[in-house]
Amino acid sequence: MSLAMTDKIISSYTPAPNNRFNIGDRVLVHSNSSPGHRRTPGYIRGRMGIIKRICGEFLNPEELAYGFDGLPKRILYRVSFKQIDIWSDYTGAVEDTLEIEIYEHWLLPVENS
Repeated sequence: MSLAMTDKIISSYTPAPNNRFNIGDRVLVHSNSSPGHRRTPGYIRGRMGIIKRICGEFLNPEELAYGFDGLPKRILYRVSFKQIDIWSDYTGAVEDTLEIEIYEHWLLPVENS
């Protein structure tokens, strides 16, 4: 399967009918530094990426970690980031990427410019 074909595949592990973002959307990860258990790595906060997959809707693990019920459910996305945009000293190929699964409440839309 060619790269062009895989970019057009819409996939979801579980239903996520109310997704805010679509595959190919540019997003920015919130840069806040909330205390406690957070599923979003600090090194990716404030970085821009592209939605690659809508993984589905799941109980919120940030709430489950504290013994709450995890509701409301949150939509999980796989987001691709260019390595050179994450690590200032990255010396690998410019097209190298890192994919991270991030919940919707951590993501902000980026307007196309």
